[in-house]
Amino acid sequence: MKIQGKMFIWLSVFILAVAIVYGYWSKEPAGTTALFLAFGLAIMIGFYLAFTARRVDAGAQDNTEADVADEAGEVGFFSPHSWQPLALAIGGAFAFLGIALGWWLVYFSAPILLIGLFGWVFEYYRGENRTQ
Repeated sequence: MKIQGKMFIWLSVFILAVAIVYGYWSKEPAGTTALFLAFGLAIMIGFYLAFTARRVDAGAQDNTEADVADEAGEVGFFSPHSWQPLALAIGGAFAFLGIALGWWLVYFSAPILLIGLFGWVFEYYRGENRTQ
């Protein structure tokens, strides 16, 4: 994880340099703002990865002598049958469509978003999957 943190920090330095040069030459506020926001995003991700890398054990990606098989094993638990991301996607689509069509549509999308969010968070606390 150390190498990913370094990559994002160096990427943020590059984006900052590009934002300064672009802002000076173009005098265009929208692109300059977007580049500075991209710098902020890259620096936040880089510092998070660098901070987390100090707290966890070194992974196979940090070892230059590692093989592909060194990272083998269980990555995590992923729900194979969850319908909640679909509800979140529909609610999110209606919410963003509400920005274009009218804010009244956001009032109809908020319950769909909340149902999808709470269903996804608590899907293994109730029902047939309670014991997993």
